[in-house]
Amino acid sequence: MPDQESITTAIWLDEDDGTDLFSAQKSWCHGYDVYGQALTRASYPEYLYLLLTGERPSAAQARVLERTAIALANPGPREASVRAAMNAGVGGSTAASSLIAALSVGAGLYGGARELYLAMLGVARCGHDLQAWRDFLPTLLNEWRQDLGTNPEEFGGTYWPEPQHTPGFEPHAEKTSLRTLQYLDALPQSGSSTAWLQRHLTELEAAVESPISLVGVTAFAWRDIGLSAEQGEYLYLILRLPGAAAHALEQGALGWRRYPFFRQGIVLRNDPGPVGKEDKA
Repeated sequence: MPDQESITTAIWLDEDDGTDLFSAQKSWCHGYDVYGQALTRASYPEYLYLLLTGERPSAAQARVLERTAIALANPGPREASVRAAMNAGVGGSTAASSLIAALSVGAGLYGGARELYLAMLGVARCGHDLQAWRDFLPTLLNEWRQDLGTNPEEFGGTYWPEPQHTPGFEPHAEKTSLRTLQYLDALPQSGSSTAWLQRHLTELEAAVESPISLVGVTAFAWRDIGLSAEQGEYLYLILRLPGAAAHALEQGALGWRRYPFFRQGIVLRNDPGPVGKEDKA
């Protein structure tokens, strides 16, 4: 019998009973019995935090993650990733295709997961220093150009274009949206970053010359609960999928004739009329 291969991971341990190697009898996540303990004792945000970090979150950390999960669950049909899922859904694409469309469009630098990644780098680097925030975008661009293709681990190398606005801040809005302010106000002050942001938002926005966005508030909150920029990027992609799924399902059920961009139907100019099989060549 050949040697049994194993996957190296500190996250997960499966135990089988020796009779069926394809099915686990017990599963452990960072030392916790998933089905015997976590299933009945942990909330979903607590379990996500455990999966990503290997640590059980405090009550305050779990509340932050729960509230950010609600805030991010549905960006709404104005948002490009949700619109991508809607387009796929109304066109009859599969569920996987609709969600892949949302992930692809929602991965970028305009309200997407990569912007969240860079915003979390900004929180880590700039902290409470207004001048550092003022210089963040120029500094980021200089580093981007210098490291282009040589340091893909931090900046994405040639995978990503240069950011055109300060990550975590609105590129076009003139003032902070009400929902962003409500989001910030609802977050527990679980760490120094969020507490500082709540007290000094006006000064920060003046320094950056742009209103903060949902991405920026999330970056401050997740930095406080100990998530890295890499962990945040993955989590941001995951947490926004429910809204994309809901809107794709809705538009798929309504059909393309009720889709707002095709309300008047398709109008052909110089319509040749019905074409028979013999005329198609």
